[in-house]
Amino acid sequence: MRLVPALLLIVATSVRAATLDIIRDGAVVRQLNGADLQRDCGRTIELDDPYYEAHKRYSACPLASVIQAGFGVPPDRLEGDIVFRARDGYAKVSSPAQVAEEGGFVALRDLDRREGFAPFGRAQTDPGPFYVVWTKPAQQGTHHYPWPYQLVAIELTNVRARYPHTIPTGVPETDPAWHGYEIFRGACMACHAINGEGGTVGPDLNIPQSIVEYRPEAQLKAYIRNPATFRYGAMPSNEYLSPADLDALIAYFHAMKDRKHDARKRP
Repeated sequence: MRLVPALLLIVATSVRAATLDIIRDGAVVRQLNGADLQRDCGRTIELDDPYYEAHKRYSACPLASVIQAGFGVPPDRLEGDIVFRARDGYAKVSSPAQVAEEGGFVALRDLDRREGFAPFGRAQTDPGPFYVVWTKPAQQGTHHYPWPYQLVAIELTNVRARYPHTIPTGVPETDPAWHGYEIFRGACMACHAINGEGGTVGPDLNIPQSIVEYRPEAQLKAYIRNPATFRYGAMPSNEYLSPADLDALIAYFHAMKDRKHDARKRP
């Protein structure tokens, strides 16, 4: 029985030490404390976790409650894009409408562990301090719903205004490059940048050379769909992308090849 108070102190200290930055257009406007979230909206949830590939139990807050605590209004009253930022530079874009859906939670700790979260995967990744999860079966797809782990910030911004050099400006609206841009924005920008704008986990895909300038298109499409057939790494499979989606993504890369902007190069 003596271990119980000590254990509670360890858990409380771990939760209390974690803070989540709330950002509006690049400026931190609030910090949410993990212990406060646990007290104000923490509850027990269960789900089939796609990263652990197991049924998990978490102490978590509804995602909509976290958004309201951070920005002062429910997510469906926000205008712009929601960007979930992880410790390693991963930046997943979502929408207020998606974030407002029932079933989204910010996990605070693993209830089958004394403190924090169990590591998962080949790299034994710890998903703390905060981990966005979804409880409904239709929300299990990590491509269509944000599941960022090691979450450190939630930002409200306008992605087009924030990253203007990722846009295929001047391309006709009927061109497939625009569909490719939407795919890049939703699936690729979390890790990759175009013209130095976007995620920082993976390499920039346009500068100094576009990926279509040194990789054959057929090989590039095959790699995007299933990178593990080429090499083992962190890039996920994208087998949900149709041949038309891949064509559009390649069209976007070709369009951006002619629209390079490299802030590191001086005139």
